[in-house]
Amino acid sequence: MPKPSREGMEPTQRRRWRRRSCSPLVSAFLRDPGSGRVYKRGKLIGKGAFSRCYKLTDMSTSAVFALKVVPRGGGGAGRLHPRGKVEREIALHSRLRHRNIVAFHGHFADHDHVYMVLEYCSRQSLAHVLEARRTLTEPEVRYYLRGLVSGLRYLHQQRIVHRDLKLSNFFLNKNMEVKIGDLGLATRVGPGGRCHRVLCGTPNFLAPEVVSRNGHSCQSDIWALGCIMYTVLTGVPPFVAAPLSEMYQNIRAGHYPEPAHLSPNARRLIARLLAPNPAERPSLDHLLQDDFFTQGFTPDRLPPHSCHSPPIFTIPQPLSRLFRKVGCLLLTQCRPPCPFTPREASDPGEGGLDPDSMEAGSEASLSVRGVLSPEDPIHLLAQGTLRSGPAGPGGSPRQEVEAAIRNLRLCLDSGPLAMQEPPGEQWPVLWAPKWVDYSSKYGFGYQLSDGGSGVLLRDGTHLALCPTGGQVYYAPDRGKLETFALRDVPSLLGAKLAILRLFASYLQQRLREERGLLTPAQPAGPGLCLLRFLVSEQASLLLFSDGTVQVSCSQDQPQFVLSDGGKELVLTIWKQGQPGTSYPLGVLQSHGCIPATRQHLRHAIRMLQSI
Repeated sequence: MPKPSREGMEPTQRRRWRRRSCSPLVSAFLRDPGSGRVYKRGKLIGKGAFSRCYKLTDMSTSAVFALKVVPRGGGGAGRLHPRGKVEREIALHSRLRHRNIVAFHGHFADHDHVYMVLEYCSRQSLAHVLEARRTLTEPEVRYYLRGLVSGLRYLHQQRIVHRDLKLSNFFLNKNMEVKIGDLGLATRVGPGGRCHRVLCGTPNFLAPEVVSRNGHSCQSDIWALGCIMYTVLTGVPPFVAAPLSEMYQNIRAGHYPEPAHLSPNARRLIARLLAPNPAERPSLDHLLQDDFFTQGFTPDRLPPHSCHSPPIFTIPQPLSRLFRKVGCLLLTQCRPPCPFTPREASDPGEGGLDPDSMEAGSEASLSVRGVLSPEDPIHLLAQGTLRSGPAGPGGSPRQEVEAAIRNLRLCLDSGPLAMQEPPGEQWPVLWAPKWVDYSSKYGFGYQLSDGGSGVLLRDGTHLALCPTGGQVYYAPDRGKLETFALRDVPSLLGAKLAILRLFASYLQQRLREERGLLTPAQPAGPGLCLLRFLVSEQASLLLFSDGTVQVSCSQDQPQFVLSDGGKELVLTIWKQGQPGTSYPLGVLQSHGCIPATRQHLRHAIRMLQSI
């Protein structure tokens, strides 16, 4: 990749600057005259056309930073010239605060240099990663682009265009979070959304309007994202500088080699980002809604070893072979596919399941049909049950349903009709705050509030993962339970375990996004299974092997869990954005239930009676 072409610098000036940059040397110890802090300069960690970067240690706190050193253009150690490029960089960068922007901690100067104390990113840059890896996988690219889009959106909201987005300016901290850095060419846009018509930046990544001397804009940064996406997926930039005039002609025309080996969604997004007309490029607000992101797996984080070797994701990629195998293993147990079943997005030509296309039950799967009406007929959109085995412990499926109906009626028939909620408490209740229905093809997955997860598979078997992830519990039917260490799960269960881990990964991500739904919970016993699930247009009902009945309504409606509190039944109600409130049966008998609660309990009873 060619060296950057810097603003306002002729070749003779660049040669003079290079001679000046070789001397004088940066001192081993530096003192900030403003704060009095003393720093120890460490090894050289990077260099650019204008500056060098060193590891830096605060002698009083041992905190580690990055030190960006820019030679002074002359004039001694007096006040910094307000109109200089370095001063502009400091003025812009020092005001920025964002997790995807390299943090600015301070600056000072001496006779020879200007120093900027910055956040230290120990994993170096994406340029180093690509040099070691040659190309990156699409899940990795989605991960990095999400961070870059977040940081770049923040810059643009501050009316700042970066003007030099490239791999060597994207840094990785120890947690593999990507950070946009080097704001040496960044500037504020004018009233018309553009800045001075100056040809600056990295030639490969210049947008058509910049090459045509119409100036940079926010859309020019978006073009650079397209170049970056192409580069990390293919290993080479979309436009190469041989000769420069021909490259600029290709940039203006948006003509680049078609990356035929990439997925169609990746190719389409690259084409949108590299649209010659700036108005046709996607905005940052809509970029993450592109099919490349919504129909593809994005990891929550990347392991450090992905800097030099491809990561192995929890969700196997690609998924096509896995789910072809699953299709042979899982037999039909539920009713035929129905309109409720979430859309099934997959890679072109593959039968894979995509986590981003799944609907979480407590989020969006249930349509809002208004107040539950006792006259509305119950139409079950989906249902499934743990299959019955030979005579063994536990009751029959019919007995389990009848017991659940009896318990619901105990709450419904308790006490007078209440006009306000009875006094409640906060109890540790085990329930499933998130679930996903893919029963027409694979199974019904759920995440428990104690961190465990499970799936009632399409063939009527059940698989569960304990909260620590070390133990797997397999119930081939109601009378059996087999326990395995995760590493010892039989190969015959490999496809089912992959389904469970796929669901668990997706639902854990959703739970992390909605911490308000998490409440302290007693840990589930190893034999806990989802015996049955029912889904109607207004609600879903889950029936667990410990007798717990959960009724989840549409997003803005309460969630109900009826469980055994030890001495008596306990009804716990979660309202949107609020912690759960528990009502022992004795409280309900003395105070009664409000009309809305009664309606939901009646609907749950009618759902159970309909099977």
